[in-house]
Amino acid sequence: MSKILVTGSAGFIGSHLSELLLSKNFDVIGLDNINDYYDVNLKYGRLKKTGIEKDSVKYNNLITSETNTRYRFIKLNLEDRENINKLFEKEKFDFVVNLAAQAGVRYSIENPMAYIDSNIVGFTNILEACRHNSINHLVYASSSSVYGLNKKMPFTTNDNVDHPISLYAASKKSNELMAHTYSYLYKIPTTGLRFFTVYGPWGRPDMALFLFTKAILEGKPIKVYNNGKMQRDFTYIDDIVNGILKVIENPPKGKESTIKPSESIAPYKIYNIGNNTPVKLMDFIKAIENNLDTIADKEMLPMQAGDVEKTWADVSGLTEDLNYKPGTDINLGIQKFIEWYKSFYNINN
Repeated sequence: MSKILVTGSAGFIGSHLSELLLSKNFDVIGLDNINDYYDVNLKYGRLKKTGIEKDSVKYNNLITSETNTRYRFIKLNLEDRENINKLFEKEKFDFVVNLAAQAGVRYSIENPMAYIDSNIVGFTNILEACRHNSINHLVYASSSSVYGLNKKMPFTTNDNVDHPISLYAASKKSNELMAHTYSYLYKIPTTGLRFFTVYGPWGRPDMALFLFTKAILEGKPIKVYNNGKMQRDFTYIDDIVNGILKVIENPPKGKESTIKPSESIAPYKIYNIGNNTPVKLMDFIKAIENNLDTIADKEMLPMQAGDVEKTWADVSGLTEDLNYKPGTDINLGIQKFIEWYKSFYNINN
């Protein structure tokens, strides 16, 4: 039975992935620092689904789920090198999925050092721990944000991504470069996943679906940037975690005489993981309105700093290599999110 570390396990993607891995009989250790970038009650709510009670969580204390003994959780910072190393040495992980990071494009403009601490220093600690503990495969979160000023659509993993427009994006591009170095020098199989606008139940409060739903239900205007002239490759959470599972079980081997942005002679790989179907922002809002049976009051605003007008994932690499098939319709995905939102916040209308 394989043992896997999932960092960011109180986060949106990490919590869903942990549940999926448990259903596939992995032994899972979840790690998260439960920072206050957004409401920690949502993070503790996600942990409770896996049998981890808020009152039992203490820093650097590994606790076992009350509902599944194959799930354990530890509150820990990635920057805490000493305790990260001790955890790896003790647990002897087979696989690591590093989803923990300081997220958010806009927040990186306000608080840049948080991104250096978590996304650069923290990721280095993960790489070093993998190096010294014979990890079979490190899978880590990159981001569609790395495409920055790129205009060619769809975005492909062999595009040049040297022009990021936020520190968040730059930190994720740095992670890809760092991972390649460790794959080449120490033969650690690494796979980076460029996520495209993930949404669904238990989603992040700083994301559009959550913000729009909350505002509409509270009778407040929604903020529509670039006057609504935006498109996003919205990807439902189930499609994301099913794709991650395929990646975990298929570490890259490297290809002789191959050096491309997405692969190497080293055991290194980069994939886009998205829906491969961009949706117009105004159509996205319309689907939310239809599910809530309410027309939103829209505050039309200019483009925000660090943002891009359109994202569109070419997922052919993941499809060809691992038979990845995202298939959740946007209307169904929004419906499931709104059902969860009303249930979690006890909204009856």
